[in-house]
Amino acid sequence: MKKLFLATLLMGSVTLSAQTSTSKITIHADQGKNVINKEIYGQFAEHLGTCIYGGIWVGENSPIPNTKGYRNDVLNALKQLHIPVLRWPGGCFADEYHWMDGIGPKEKRAKIVNNNWGGVVEDNSFGTNEFFNLCELLETEPYLSGNVGSGSVEEMAKWVEYITSAGDSPMARLRRQNGREKPWKLKYLGVGNESWGCGGNMTPEYYSDLYRRYSTYCREYDGNKLFKIGSGASDYDYKWTETLMKNVGDRMQGVSLHYYTVKGWDGSKGSATKFNKDEYLWTMHKCLEIEDVVKKHIAIMDKYDPKNKVGLMVDEWGTWWDQEPGSTSALYQQNSMRDAFVAALSLNIFNKYTERVKMTNIAQVVNVLQAMILTDGPKMVLTPTYHVFEMYKGHMGATNLPIDIQCDSLVSNNKKFAAVSVSASKDAKGLIRVTLANVDPDKEQKIEIDLGNAKIAKVSGTILTAKTVDAYNTFENPNVVAPAVFKDAKVSKKGLSITVPAKAIVSLELL
Repeated sequence: MKKLFLATLLMGSVTLSAQTSTSKITIHADQGKNVINKEIYGQFAEHLGTCIYGGIWVGENSPIPNTKGYRNDVLNALKQLHIPVLRWPGGCFADEYHWMDGIGPKEKRAKIVNNNWGGVVEDNSFGTNEFFNLCELLETEPYLSGNVGSGSVEEMAKWVEYITSAGDSPMARLRRQNGREKPWKLKYLGVGNESWGCGGNMTPEYYSDLYRRYSTYCREYDGNKLFKIGSGASDYDYKWTETLMKNVGDRMQGVSLHYYTVKGWDGSKGSATKFNKDEYLWTMHKCLEIEDVVKKHIAIMDKYDPKNKVGLMVDEWGTWWDQEPGSTSALYQQNSMRDAFVAALSLNIFNKYTERVKMTNIAQVVNVLQAMILTDGPKMVLTPTYHVFEMYKGHMGATNLPIDIQCDSLVSNNKKFAAVSVSASKDAKGLIRVTLANVDPDKEQKIEIDLGNAKIAKVSGTILTAKTVDAYNTFENPNVVAPAVFKDAKVSKKGLSITVPAKAIVSLELL
């Protein structure tokens, strides 16, 4: 019994003792300068596992309720998040994707083998028209990843023409023939993906020359303006960023960065749902390392681009665990309270560096890696990560507020990190939003928030927590981790006094 009690306490199942820490936060409500780019809350959908087929797309003849082939439950859930941008078709899949395979009558589209993800047959029933129509339904900006690895300059140039030309050009006529009279708008164009790896195993010097060539022939048609994004570095590869900034410079409007909270790329990455306290703390520390990585890439960009013309686009991020046992869908993983913390901590960091970080895209939107949504046939469940994005969406387009914080530290592998993460913003109406994450699995946090001269009459809030940090939602029990009204916040003379339970994420609106 004693061993069981200790194990339960270590995983933070319940607060069985009055373990409390105190923290102090100062929010400089009158010093905000930079608007939080709404694209920081972007999503990513790749032809991988059941992200597209069965996750987003079921086809018009499916018994699953759908709108023109898009499943209604997923569509409605995504609309609730107000997704600002959606990246497609990859990922590694992008550099083997030939867009003409995915247009025209579905029964005549080429069937291919998805060599990157399981060797499954890709029937191309979800292609360019289906993606851009989805973006219109979601009222989101499309972000297209173009094929540099196995494609050609001509192929990418014609794709841009097919999508955006309103004239009497060959590709515009082909689009009309396929049922779309008006061109779509395309803002974000990725010139390749992971060109250092699955996108071609290139050197940064070679890719820089390719980028200059490909981007030259991707024209702007009929008032459509392209925001061209260079295929950037993985994690700690600062040489790649330096080479692109030096050799390409402001010929690109953005450069990408990929960072996964993952143990490594060889062997087991660990279970999404079965882990101990040490593994949980390691995950929090690894996640928070992204701040140092972002800062170092930004320093290189500042050296070559002091006027901040090129944005840093963290267009792949999130957790990566072992595929769920028994699952036949590639990279399908569950999503626990631990993953919710990774989302909360990462978004707090991205908000902080919004002056340079112009977009991020969590991987991925449905059924793959750190997904918002899981499906199984007609069943659907929202993940803890989905709830974080819903709680945080009010930051989009608001002004980031500088913050000072004093709090306890936690330790992983003899490395310390803050137990509390926070972000704050002020919108155009003057409403201040604060998002807090107490990652300590054992101790609640009594927090005093100093708001300076800002006058607050009342506060409302939402909390996301669970009995354990490994708790997750299933199709049978979809509300194990679900948001609830937060009541432990009081207006004080200087600002707020709040008590945040152990292992909890809180979102506050200050009126």
